[in-house]
Amino acid sequence: MAQNDTVRLETVIVKGFAPEKFMSGLKIQKIDSTTLSQFRFQNIGELLSYHTPIAFKNYGPGQLSTASFRGTSANHTAVLWNGLNINSPTLGQTDFSTIPVAGFDQLSIQYGSAASIVGTDAVGGSILLNSVSQPNGIFAFAAGQLDSFLNNYGQTGARYGTGLTKNWDFSGKTTINYSSMINQFQRRARKGYSFLPSETFQQGLVQDLFFTSKDNQEISAHIWLTKNKMTVVPDDSQNRELTRTEAYRSMVRYQIKNLAFRTSWVRDVIDYAKGDYANLDHAFTDKFSNRAEKDFTFDFGLSEGNVQVKAGAEMTHYRTHVSGYEKSLITETRGDLFMLTRLLANARWLVSANLRQALITKYNPPFTPSLGTEYQLIQNLRYRLKIRGSYARSYRVPTLNERYWKDLGNPDIRPESAWNKEIGFEQRYTSGTTSVFTSSVTAYHNRVKDWTYWNPSRNYHVENLQEVLARGIEVQAGWHGNEGLWNWGADLGYAYNRSSQEKVYDAYSADVIGKQLVFVPIHTMNFNAFLQYKSTRLSSQVQSGSKRFSTFDNSQFLNGYTLTNILIENTVTWDKTKMRIQGQVNNIGNTFYLSVRNYAMPGRSFAVNVIVSYNAPSKGPKYLL
Repeated sequence: MAQNDTVRLETVIVKGFAPEKFMSGLKIQKIDSTTLSQFRFQNIGELLSYHTPIAFKNYGPGQLSTASFRGTSANHTAVLWNGLNINSPTLGQTDFSTIPVAGFDQLSIQYGSAASIVGTDAVGGSILLNSVSQPNGIFAFAAGQLDSFLNNYGQTGARYGTGLTKNWDFSGKTTINYSSMINQFQRRARKGYSFLPSETFQQGLVQDLFFTSKDNQEISAHIWLTKNKMTVVPDDSQNRELTRTEAYRSMVRYQIKNLAFRTSWVRDVIDYAKGDYANLDHAFTDKFSNRAEKDFTFDFGLSEGNVQVKAGAEMTHYRTHVSGYEKSLITETRGDLFMLTRLLANARWLVSANLRQALITKYNPPFTPSLGTEYQLIQNLRYRLKIRGSYARSYRVPTLNERYWKDLGNPDIRPESAWNKEIGFEQRYTSGTTSVFTSSVTAYHNRVKDWTYWNPSRNYHVENLQEVLARGIEVQAGWHGNEGLWNWGADLGYAYNRSSQEKVYDAYSADVIGKQLVFVPIHTMNFNAFLQYKSTRLSSQVQSGSKRFSTFDNSQFLNGYTLTNILIENTVTWDKTKMRIQGQVNNIGNTFYLSVRNYAMPGRSFAVNVIVSYNAPSKGPKYLL
């Protein structure tokens, strides 16, 4: 008889805004807790590179890392923290090198247009970071990593929960992380390339607090602070460059039954200097946001069908100081009205119909509807086959830089608009009680109009100068199983993407019609496998990408590459204390590759990780008050 290693977990109720609930028909990929644990010393961009077809532009360890979903740009990826878009309002994107994997409880990837659900920027896709309330008891940990390239990481934190009174429970999580990356490998010339060294120091704090009542109320407070200091050629006082970014994010949410409120404040700071740092360019943006939403449920009077509706509004106010703008202080207020609908017609058929209208002073963002559906073609104990599809409009509000930058900005720039179509199949087959096979195929077609473009033919003045068509196919397959004390699994992903400009607007653009967009690979692949016996686990991670064109006419390109990592780990337990030791080899083939021109990525490196944890679950009802 097969022996299954089963751990019983306490029920976790996720409250607040869960956008996946209204994303019927869209492809959604959820990252499991084991994968999050394996990448705990890395940023989210590195995890996604090995587990998704998302293309990343990476300038090196600790340096800028941005994402490109399905052939779109970094500005077309929405990053949501507990439902709040945290993309920089000046740059319109997020630096994934500043997002630690260990700081969050849930990570989901939504592919395709979802602007009707999450708002601006979700043209190519969105990254969803969520925090959830914790079970009663105490779980504390301390962890560290030593890397052969002098890239060192440290983390400490705790999860805790208890009963406050007979009617209220309290839980929370605190995580502190620190890293230093001294990129001396760049001093060495590789294949004729000689690169400048850099130093990066990062600090971060994530604090979540939850107060939950027995009568379906919840109050939560969230704080996320990050500091990133990066210096290129730090030993050269004349030519060194300093880039320092800081982000202060705070949020309070209150939910009573089907009514929820959220208020938040975010400050983004960017400091830049060169040489002796005497003239420091200092810029900061404050973002104040308030949101209210209410859920409604309507039954058909039948045993299976019902309609769930979420209606609400959000108001956001910006205040920004940037030295490169025409005015020293820019203020702006934006609003969103939305209605999200989920129709459960029966046990097999699910439909989502969503509406959103953004409101911005002097702008007219498009009305944004979407329609998605899922249907279980086959559904029995061992085999399930589902077909899904969606048709959605999306939009992107121009960044503050695009509108207000001195001389090059354009206050009359139009918001981008896109229509995305996709269809897909998903299947799951269970072989007895030991193995599960999963697979999915998705085809998509996304046409983006008024694509914002810093036009080199006009000294990089910003214009709506492109219409881009992105289309492709994504395939994923997985096999997971167990037998006695053995566990195993393998996941394979492949994506084909063609993304090109479709219309001629001037003499410059005539040479790029039909050409693949820069830094967007046509083919990407990832493969992950593991084999575990008792508490010892061996894992491999592979990512591969075809060549990336570095010029708009496709005359120059960066070669494709394949990277392989190996990780072995073992866990030792003493009563309530565990110590997990991991040995890791990155880029085992010492592959030379570039993600962007003139920035070499690391060769083969070795790392040792140690995680010590203490777990004391609750033994029964205890009340602090």
